[in-house]
Amino acid sequence: MPRDHLKGVKSHYDVIVVGSGLAGMTAANILARAGRSVLVLEQHYRLGGMATWFRRPRGNVFDISLHGFPAGMIKSCRRYWNDDIASRIRQIKAIHFDNPQFSFYSSYDKGDFLDKLVNHFGVERQTVDEFFAAIERMQFYDRDVATTRELFMEFFPDRPDVWRLLIEPIAYANGSSLDDPAITFGIVFSNFMKKGVFIYEGGSDDLEKRMKIEMERNGVDVRIKALVERIIVEGNEARGVMVNGRMIESRIVISNAGLKNTILRLVGELHLPAAYVNETRKVRLNNSSCQVYIGLKAGKSIPFLGDLFFTSTCPEFDSDRLCAMHVTSRTYSLYYPNIRPGTDRYTIVSSTNANYEDWVGLTDDAYAVEKRRLVETTLDALEGYVPGVRNRLDWVEASTPLTFEHYTMQMEASSFGTKFEGLKVSMDLPNHVSGLFHAGSVGLIMSGWLGTINYGVIVANKAESHLARQGAHCEQH
Repeated sequence: MPRDHLKGVKSHYDVIVVGSGLAGMTAANILARAGRSVLVLEQHYRLGGMATWFRRPRGNVFDISLHGFPAGMIKSCRRYWNDDIASRIRQIKAIHFDNPQFSFYSSYDKGDFLDKLVNHFGVERQTVDEFFAAIERMQFYDRDVATTRELFMEFFPDRPDVWRLLIEPIAYANGSSLDDPAITFGIVFSNFMKKGVFIYEGGSDDLEKRMKIEMERNGVDVRIKALVERIIVEGNEARGVMVNGRMIESRIVISNAGLKNTILRLVGELHLPAAYVNETRKVRLNNSSCQVYIGLKAGKSIPFLGDLFFTSTCPEFDSDRLCAMHVTSRTYSLYYPNIRPGTDRYTIVSSTNANYEDWVGLTDDAYAVEKRRLVETTLDALEGYVPGVRNRLDWVEASTPLTFEHYTMQMEASSFGTKFEGLKVSMDLPNHVSGLFHAGSVGLIMSGWLGTINYGVIVANKAESHLARQGAHCEQH
């Protein structure tokens, strides 16, 4: 008989969390700490959403997605998870840039950027100081509609080399472009500038294990291979979910699924005002990604190329070309043995932003050809920096937007959730269905590991307030 992944699940919980991305797991952990009964339902066989991993037979372990987050991750993990997890967050040594406009290493913090902008690019110090002051004033609730392009034109007109230095890493971090609101660049960039870029020592596999242990220690019931088919709504209130053909009731539902998946599929437009449904349909999804996973043989190594290596052959930064199927820009995440202490393995993950529509319409044969071309051109590019690297390899494979769609069930395989307007739609959901909240990668600012964790915190606090009001209402009656 097939295994029952819901064996022992209760019929009712205070909170059901749909999906186990970092926002969903963080919300679950906070609410369980507060004494709430919490069930996490994950349709995949691993936790973590896009912050997950996989292992291959010859010993290579690969992290999914591009990693690197601000120092604020330490504080958030210490406060909302535990000291053990927070203590494993380490600052990376260097980010490496190589493109037709400049080539150098950077510690990717304010001091280094001041030096680079003034001494390498020749920008006046006063201009640089005014630029940093402007982005440090930005808040996510600002109503300023200026774009990043307009921000750059104000401070660095006719300096596409400076624009590239500023925007290209952020485009890989959250999918933003020059024509997105300036705050989607400014807030993320400012967070990195405080102390640089950090990474989790041990890899995503270690983080997932420790987060699961912490959740279960706090009483969270965690289930994998549990596909939520529907969020149950009765009388404009969330009542629970249908999962693996079974109904489980709850006082609160937090969806960590994609925003449009949550509203248009799991809830359904019949339960929502037409104006809100239309607003949801207009939300733009962000771009997807391709990745090439490269594992070296045991005992083989590569020289230090930086922890993150932004490479490009494109003459200038171009948002459209950054996502084009025929790749001109790649970011290599380099995993040296110190990233997973106790191993001697080197792995490399090449990430490229991509368009879902370029891949979804291909025939099977054309898809295989393009996937192979992605691998070979990536290895060709890597050979330019590590001659003979092909002879050191133990494993190479690729993922495309269709791979991400299969495993995450995200609409159009969006790697970074939605464009900026999605944040308002996400935050408005409980105003239309009482007890239903959405947490995840939305609005570009709430993207990346730190953004999604902090959005999980925001949603957990709102859910706890809702539960407290329900309790007070019950006591009064």
